[in-house]
Amino acid sequence: MEPVGNSVRRELGRFGPAAGMAPLLEAWPFAVGPEIARNAWPARLARDGTLHVHTTDSIWAFELKSRAEEIRGRLGEHAPPRLAFAPGPIPEPSETPGEESGARVREPDVARADSLARVIRDEDLRKVVAKAAALSLANADNDRSFW
Repeated sequence: MEPVGNSVRRELGRFGPAAGMAPLLEAWPFAVGPEIARNAWPARLARDGTLHVHTTDSIWAFELKSRAEEIRGRLGEHAPPRLAFAPGPIPEPSETPGEESGARVREPDVARADSLARVIRDEDLRKVVAKAAALSLANADNDRSFW
């Protein structure tokens, strides 16, 4: 089996600044709180470093535009140089475990994922890949097809 670190790094590099989205997406709900996170979500990171955030409507976009510096401060080390808000699609709220879907929720297999990602030299990339692998392994035995 060939290590995937170089391949993943090469693929992520094709997206330029978008590679910096992972820490922003992770920090966003904690920085803005649950109400704003339900109504605004980071969509893309532009080449100039501006984080474009989609909102549920223009009212949220207007309100958050006036709070952009406050939000940047809350994002801390992950803060982009600028924020832009506009109405657009945002992710559906995740279901509470056991709610209507009937799907089993399994804990991520962190130890196995860390073992798989240990060969990646870049620490940040290793953490992102390990987290993705852990979540993927947790969902591996559900009845949903990948395609």
